[in-house]
Amino acid sequence: MIDGVKVTPLPQFHDERGNVMHMLKTTDSTFEQFGEIYFSAVYPDVVKAWHIHTRMTLNYAVPIGKIKLVLYDDRPKSPTRGEIQELFLGPYNYCLVTVPPNIWNGFKGVGTEMSLVANCATIPHDPMEISRLDPSDNHIPYDWVLKHK
Repeated sequence: MIDGVKVTPLPQFHDERGNVMHMLKTTDSTFEQFGEIYFSAVYPDVVKAWHIHTRMTLNYAVPIGKIKLVLYDDRPKSPTRGEIQELFLGPYNYCLVTVPPNIWNGFKGVGTEMSLVANCATIPHDPMEISRLDPSDNHIPYDWVLKHK
C-alpha cells in the first residue's frame, strides 16, 4: 500500500426497500475537514486520469457501478516512491479510499454500466493546486489496457 493512503470499509444497510450506504462523518478518524463533495460519472472502459493535488485530500467511494482506482506515488521522500496501487471499488467492495495530497491518481470504469464516484474533498476545487497528465503519459509506469491474468 502507498504510504498515507487509507482504505476504510464502509457500512451498508439493506432491506426490501433498498439500501443505505454511509460514506464519511465528522466523527470518523479519516475525516480532516470539509471542502466540497462532487460526483464523477464514468462510462465503461473510460479512463479519467491522471491528476494530482498539492493541497487537497481526496475521499473516494463508489456507490454505483465498478471502477479500477489507480494510485502512483512520485513523492521524492516517500518510503513508497515509485509504487503503484490498484483498487477495485463498488457496492461489492464498498469502502472509503483516502488519498493524501501529492499522489497521482485516476480511475477506469469497469463492467457494463456507468459508475458513480463520490469524492468528499478537504478543500473546494482550486485549479491552481491540480496538475494533469494524459492517461498514457510515460511519466507514470502504468498501462490502462485490460490485463488477462
